[in-house]
Amino acid sequence: MTVTAVRKQPERLTMTMEAEFDAPAERVWQLWSDPRQLERWWGPPKYPATVDAHDLRPGGRVEYHMTGPEGDQPRGYWDVVRVDPPGSLIFRDGFANDDGTPNTDLPATEARLAIEEIGDGRTRMSIESIFPSAEAMEQILAMGVEDGMKQAIGQIDAILAEDAVARA
Repeated sequence: MTVTAVRKQPERLTMTMEAEFDAPAERVWQLWSDPRQLERWWGPPKYPATVDAHDLRPGGRVEYHMTGPEGDQPRGYWDVVRVDPPGSLIFRDGFANDDGTPNTDLPATEARLAIEEIGDGRTRMSIESIFPSAEAMEQILAMGVEDGMKQAIGQIDAILAEDAVARA
């Protein structure tokens, strides 16, 4: 699995997930900037994502839904705050109602993506989630978000391996 570290810091209200890939930073960025690639890994294997809208610029919004094994379709959105390709992205990550409006019954987080080349054609990707309160952090983690993110990120290596096959 590609996840190399998970750090939960309740005193800072953060969870940071790091992963490393055999790909340049620009290629890892494409996994976020191309909606068709994003939907191949954003949801865990049992909850694949479909990207419904993808406006990856400051003030833009990304909207998606996941389809579960029982046919349920939880929805989410990102309100994009800052975009600095291929190195960083900041967005407000929230749950949505069926009509796409924010679900205020569940807390939103701030997500900070950092992508950096670490040498030998490898790239480190870090996703820091910042929770609005200790209660929100507990609630989101109790929903299985940590395992879901690990599973989702774990799908990236297979996508990147397709590049190597295509070049061969």
